[in-house]
Amino acid sequence: MTKPKIATTSLAGCFGCHMSLLDIDERILDLVELIEFDKSPIDDKKEFDGPVEIGLIEGGCCNEENVRVLKDFREHCAILISIGDCATMGGIPALRNNIPLAECFDEAYRNGPTVHNPSGRLPDDPEIPLLLDRVYMCHEVVKIDYHLPGCPPPAETLWQALTSLLGGKEVELPYALVKYD
Repeated sequence: MTKPKIATTSLAGCFGCHMSLLDIDERILDLVELIEFDKSPIDDKKEFDGPVEIGLIEGGCCNEENVRVLKDFREHCAILISIGDCATMGGIPALRNNIPLAECFDEAYRNGPTVHNPSGRLPDDPEIPLLLDRVYMCHEVVKIDYHLPGCPPPAETLWQALTSLLGGKEVELPYALVKYD
């Protein structure tokens, strides 16, 4: 019998949500008994093998590459979950949303206190993804089935959400795992 597949990725974020997933500690061995990782930094797989039951997305979309990856996940994943504050609300990367992109570039590459760039040239290598006008939350780009808040969400939140879905149940998490009073 084949195991359900899970894929994960990190967009514009800090990778803390993946660290939280690893914080399920020894239960990672239980998880690997239940599932197979497909495209994920956890197994260093770069491409999908085919359809995936669950996709976990951390981080928002700040550049064209993030949008491409997110749309690819939506296409391949039956259930797509945004995890963490960056994916669900923009998080720290979205602090730039109130500053015009030209000002961000000037500060980062021309006029910042630690910048040494006598030519004033902005990076223009075609390998660098183009920045978007602002940071977009995942649900602003594709349909997201579940949102797990937190910075990062606790390991227990991820564990309970995954095991519920893998058990064919809806995700119903206790208040303490999704609220931060």
